[in-house]
Amino acid sequence: MLSLDTSPQLTQERQLLLDLFCQLAYKEGDFVLSSGQRSSYYINGKQVTLHPQGGLAIAQLLLSLLPQDTQAVAGLTLGADPIVSAVSVVSAIANRPIPALIIRKEAKGHGTRAYIEGPNLPAGAKVVVLEDVVTTGQSAMKAVERLREAGYQVDQVLALVDRQQGGAEFYQSVGLAFQAVFTIQDIQQRYQQRQQDSKTL
Repeated sequence: MLSLDTSPQLTQERQLLLDLFCQLAYKEGDFVLSSGQRSSYYINGKQVTLHPQGGLAIAQLLLSLLPQDTQAVAGLTLGADPIVSAVSVVSAIANRPIPALIIRKEAKGHGTRAYIEGPNLPAGAKVVVLEDVVTTGQSAMKAVERLREAGYQVDQVLALVDRQQGGAEFYQSVGLAFQAVFTIQDIQQRYQQRQQDSKTL
């Protein structure tokens, strides 16, 4: 199991990211998720992944978690698009260039009719799948399957938030390593703390 880098800069980035999730992405109420489940809260990860400071913090944190032999990062469109792009750009700045791949939900209707967009990699290239919010784990699994069909090696999924609703157990059951930057408990605790702090001001 990988652990988050505890350098002062990354600790600061993690706290910034946690606050952005609480401020911009986390909402309480009555919601129906893409999985069909009902929930008393909702996380719109794109509010953070498309935010300039959020994107930078995400890229730095996820880059620190990627194994040294990672040859590409990939994810299912649309949620993972800004994440894989940010990680790829920041990897180049860090002098550790890692290409990004985007997995379509349906094959392209023209040209190559491909499911995977991005640079061509050698057969057997090691690819890590990135995801914003994991609930059941099925979304990122589609990306894993497409990548494996294309001849790439995929052994790991990294997420920003684990809703702790079976995703981690599902990945374990299919032999995929899984890690999330935050659990839903991390976000809810910080959200409540921020609510209390605002009342005492």
